[in-house]
Amino acid sequence: MRKSILKSLKPDIIVEMLDMAVAFENWNKVMERGDMLYQCVQSIHDERQEYRSKGVPAPDIHTERPLVYYYGFSHLMRGMAHQKMGQVDQARACIVQYAELGWMEDLDEVGMQVVQEFRHKAQVNRYALEIEAGQVELLEEFVNFLLEHPEEWLAGLKVIMEAAVRHRWQIDRVIHVFEDQIQGDGREKDSSNNDYMYHYCYQRALYEQWMGRPQEAVEFILQAIRLGDKLGMDRYFIRCTTLLESLREEATAEQIGRYRVMLEEMK
Repeated sequence: MRKSILKSLKPDIIVEMLDMAVAFENWNKVMERGDMLYQCVQSIHDERQEYRSKGVPAPDIHTERPLVYYYGFSHLMRGMAHQKMGQVDQARACIVQYAELGWMEDLDEVGMQVVQEFRHKAQVNRYALEIEAGQVELLEEFVNFLLEHPEEWLAGLKVIMEAAVRHRWQIDRVIHVFEDQIQGDGREKDSSNNDYMYHYCYQRALYEQWMGRPQEAVEFILQAIRLGDKLGMDRYFIRCTTLLESLREEATAEQIGRYRVMLEEMK
C-alpha cells in the first residue's frame, strides 16, 4: 500500500473495521484489515524515527491508544484469522509477534501496561491454539491456568468445549471443576461474555448429545437460544433451532413447552 494512502488512514478507524469483520466471521477480511493496520502503524513509526534522526519533532498523530497497542492488535487479529482458517503454524507465528512488544522505543507506563496485556493474551491464546489443535496433554495445565486467572475461565471453557466436541474428548471432570461458574457466579455479563457463553452452551449441547444425554443437550440449546436472542444474532438462532429439532423426539414435553413459549416471546 502506498505511503500516501497509509498516511490518510487512522488506526482507530481500522480497529473498528476489524471488529466488524470479526463480528461477521469474515476471516479473509480480518486478514486484510489486520495487514492494513500493521502497515499503517509501521508507517507512523517509521516517520517518527525519521524525524527523530533529524532531531526535529514528529507531527502529532492523534490515536486513542499508544502506538504499541495497534502493533499488538494487528498481530492478534491476524493470528485469530489464521486460527479460524485452520492455519496453525501461521497462527503460532502471530502469537510470537505480540507476545513480546517491549522492543518499541519510548514506552511510557501506559505503553508498558499494554505490552504486559498482550503478553498475557499470548499466553492464553497459545494454550487455546494448542488445545484446539488436539494437544490433550495440555488440558490439565490449561485448566490450572484458568483457575489461577478467573477472568479467563469463560473464554477458556469455550475453547475446551469446542476441542472436546471436535476431538471426541470426555471432559466431564473438567466440567465439574467449573460447575459453579457455569451456573452463574452472580456477576453482570456483558455482550462479550454472553457471546462466549452462547458458544459454550451450543458446544455443550453437542457434547451432551454425543455423550448420549439428549435431554441435557436440549437444556443447553434452550440456554443458547436465549443468549443468541440477547445478542441479536439470527445465525445463532437458526443454528440452535436446527439442533433442537434434531433432538425433539428425545426432549421432554416440559422442555418443548418452554421452547414454544420462548419462540412466542421472540416474535
